[in-house]
Amino acid sequence: FTSSKNKAKTKSSHVCSGLIGRSWALVFISGGFSVRIYDAQPGMASSALHSIRSVSVSAPKGGCLRENCSAQPLRSVLSSHGTDRSPECVFEDLAVKQGVFLDVECLVGSDVILSSSTSCLVPSDVFSKVQHKSRCMVAHPVNPPYLVKLVELVPHPETSSSVMDTAHALMTQVGQVPVRLHRELDGFALNRIQMAVIAESWRLVQDGVISVKDVDLVMSEGLGMRYAFIGPMETMHLNAPQGNHTQRELGLYESAKCCA
Repeated sequence: FTSSKNKAKTKSSHVCSGLIGRSWALVFISGGFSVRIYDAQPGMASSALHSIRSVSVSAPKGGCLRENCSAQPLRSVLSSHGTDRSPECVFEDLAVKQGVFLDVECLVGSDVILSSSTSCLVPSDVFSKVQHKSRCMVAHPVNPPYLVKLVELVPHPETSSSVMDTAHALMTQVGQVPVRLHRELDGFALNRIQMAVIAESWRLVQDGVISVKDVDLVMSEGLGMRYAFIGPMETMHLNAPQGNHTQRELGLYESAKCCA
């Protein structure tokens, strides 16, 4: 990404052409950006270009996946050379990611935000070898990001507020829905919420309360349908704007925990 505020840039460069790198490419293309793809493995970048073109064949507006897309035809915005923005999408190996950013920092301008797509590594570890940490952050997508719009923006302890603001604006510009974490935390937000649901689901099954099939139905035919368009905090607020419902439900849950 770039943090430049006085120059409109329209190029996005993606380090690694695997599933996430290709998905990010589709997002940025749909947002009107020219996309450049880099991969250390011979032939991978070319393979990625072919795959991205194949995915976009059925998309409207010449390769755009969003209704408000203003991108050019796909064939004119994809290549494997040049850069303005540089999100990293390599596999979840800390040493590899650290090495990538050590190299990338020497190759990009001072206005470029260094961003990782990691789903489990905290920024302070990923960017430990980077010299200028104030421009470093994680932008964790939900797979596939060209269909699921949420992006978690996780700062390094030294990340500047302007970098977070720029990343938030950029993600909004390309049609994503960014959420800001105020500090780094293992699992970020999405995975911690997801693991809480999974842990309770396992507990209910193991305690013989409900079957595996039915606990899935609780989500797919119940909570999942609600949470597809309204979150838990808003649900509680709408049930009782003064907080009585929330306090009652939390009180019942605490009582249940004590009795478990």
